[in-house]
Amino acid sequence: MKRDLTRRDLLRTAGTTLATAALDSRVSVAGAAQTGAGDPATMGTLSAYMAAAATRDLPAPVVEKMKHHILDTFAAMVSGADLPPGQIAIKMARAHAGEQVATVAGSDVVCGPMEAALANGMLAHSDETDDSHAPSQSHPGCAVVPAAYAVGEQFGIDGTRFLRAVALGYDVGPRVMMALGGLPYQMATHHSAHKIAGDFGAAAGAASAAGLNAQQMRWALDYAAQQASGIAAWQRDTEHVEKSLVFGGLAARNGVTSALLIQLGGSGVENVFSGDDNFFLAYGAPESKPGMVVDKLGERFEVMRTNIKKWTVGSPIQAPLDALENMRKKRSFDASQVRRVVVRIATSEAKTVNNREMPDVSLQHMIAVMLLDKTASFAAAHDRARMKDPAILRERAKVQLAPDQALEALYPRREAIVEVTLTDGTTLTERVGAVRGTSDNPMTRDEVVAKCRELLVPTVGAANATALIETVLNIERLTDVRRLRPLVQGQGDH
Repeated sequence: MKRDLTRRDLLRTAGTTLATAALDSRVSVAGAAQTGAGDPATMGTLSAYMAAAATRDLPAPVVEKMKHHILDTFAAMVSGADLPPGQIAIKMARAHAGEQVATVAGSDVVCGPMEAALANGMLAHSDETDDSHAPSQSHPGCAVVPAAYAVGEQFGIDGTRFLRAVALGYDVGPRVMMALGGLPYQMATHHSAHKIAGDFGAAAGAASAAGLNAQQMRWALDYAAQQASGIAAWQRDTEHVEKSLVFGGLAARNGVTSALLIQLGGSGVENVFSGDDNFFLAYGAPESKPGMVVDKLGERFEVMRTNIKKWTVGSPIQAPLDALENMRKKRSFDASQVRRVVVRIATSEAKTVNNREMPDVSLQHMIAVMLLDKTASFAAAHDRARMKDPAILRERAKVQLAPDQALEALYPRREAIVEVTLTDGTTLTERVGAVRGTSDNPMTRDEVVAKCRELLVPTVGAANATALIETVLNIERLTDVRRLRPLVQGQGDH
């Protein structure tokens, strides 16, 4: 008679099976992604570069571009205070304020640096306002700026050091994600490129603000690897709360946590990019190229390849709005003169913005707004009630979204072709190859200031908005980042 298996027998059998499967998996991964083994020298090069960032001069064009992105991110944080994700973030920070160290933008909350980083990260991506880095499929600003700002307030660093810390975050986070494979990696693995890049970028920015040395920078990267996470399921978030947490809040908080633990004596693995169970073996794919983490480090600054949005809407809608604006500069027309609008964008982009329930990510709605208003303001892009306005619905019915495989082949370039047929039979066509605000067609300082002023004034007032803009654009004169507090706090009681 066959004896019954005991619980211990079952556990022993299961353990053997799992161990064998894990070994087979490790062999398979190592064989499929040998490039993921990592070069031990990469960590030495990167950690030394990171440790010296606080005292390293940056080229003048990089400094100017960094000012634009810091200002743009502060404006995104402040304007996010009136949006649902930002309101939840502020409630969280207020409920768990703890020590009075760091500022939560758009509010009167002063709390611990980790709580502030979480809140400000969510505020910065409460909306489709913040910057983006196409080669890595990430949004550096919403993670890096809040992390460096919170730690900067903890230690009272000056403006130059703050700018350099943020610049370092932009260089490290996107490079790690590019080494993994960028957008193809996200599509193949379902990991969130935005979260992984954010974790490493925020850790680098916070670590620099905390003044960590080369040895400690190794541990900061190790902690970032341990906290790197996120899955692309955020794409199903219809209220933007989870998305703001993934892109900005969690990453910023993780970076601050790492830097402060290590500054107090925490230690870790010497080289998480090579050796047994390293980051690239754990997260990588056959296309991973760990050497890209230090590729042209100190020569190519990733902020120069980071985009600022002219329009506060989803990225796939940027080019169509540009096209309508460009078209009107050549021939003026009113909405009443338009019979039909056909918008061609990449097939994958069309799925993201096709008749979405959120105004700022609904292409049809924003085209209707642009037809009526002849612009697309932040207020209009966030007016849900207006989505039911008969005048908007009348214009929206004229809009046809046409997914285009030829434009898909050009992705991640977000090109668009817009055809407007007027009631007199005239057809106007405009193609946008380089969206305004991208590295191929950057916004001027004046354009960035105009966008930020629109976002800042409703919450902090005109005087504070002007002062914040002038302070960031002259950040070398800022002796202590804590002086930014009254400029980024709101006038109300958020």
